[in-house]
Amino acid sequence: MRIDGRNADEMRPVKVDRGFLKHAEGSLFIEVGETKVLCTASVEDKVPVFLRSTGQGWVTAEYGMLPRATKTRTPRESATGRASGRTFEIQRLIGRSLRAVIDLTRLGERTVLVDCDVIQADGGTRTTAVTGAFVAMADALSGLQENGLLKGPLLKDFVAAVSVGSVEGRLMLDLNYVEDSMADVDMNVVMTGGRKFVEVQGTAEEVPFDKEHLDRMLQLATQGIEKLVDLQRQLLGVRINGLKM
Repeated sequence: MRIDGRNADEMRPVKVDRGFLKHAEGSLFIEVGETKVLCTASVEDKVPVFLRSTGQGWVTAEYGMLPRATKTRTPRESATGRASGRTFEIQRLIGRSLRAVIDLTRLGERTVLVDCDVIQADGGTRTTAVTGAFVAMADALSGLQENGLLKGPLLKDFVAAVSVGSVEGRLMLDLNYVEDSMADVDMNVVMTGGRKFVEVQGTAEEVPFDKEHLDRMLQLATQGIEKLVDLQRQLLGVRINGLKM
């Protein structure tokens, strides 16, 4: 048994509260164990300069952590004058993950901006953000379709993310903070509902790992992502592009 009583291949409990904010086109509050993230999706009738007059839309993301999301207070990045490298890395990951499953040519010259704000961190904040951001984006797009502003299916697939690692020689799914800090190998996996990888981020802390170890971790991550995609299907409950959502 693990620190929180889970089996090695068991996810933390996932709770989602959709429509969490009044004004955002799409919003939800997602909890994965003790990690809590607020995801909002906003739609703007403009695109970056490099997409102007192309008829194509864009999806991007911003990510941040509240000062007391962790055990010790972290200064707001706005107070330091610039975002950290970690913040840039994570928000680019979220943006790439969302763009992988949307037909930007059908969006028109609009931008969907997803904000992921970590209220409380206990491991897996980036993976939780990806999973929640997809639902917030889907809700925002559904609103545009209901208002007749978009035609045709935009979403090509689901996308979700989970962490997996090797802790004291044992493979574990969905690491919390304590497990992550102890891990010999830590990996974040982003995958579509069709089992296609968007991103695999794996690091060996001390001892390198072989392909057999990698394959076992990817198999375990796939099991976790399938459970998250099933939850996304239950939440959205509509069909887009032949996908039950």
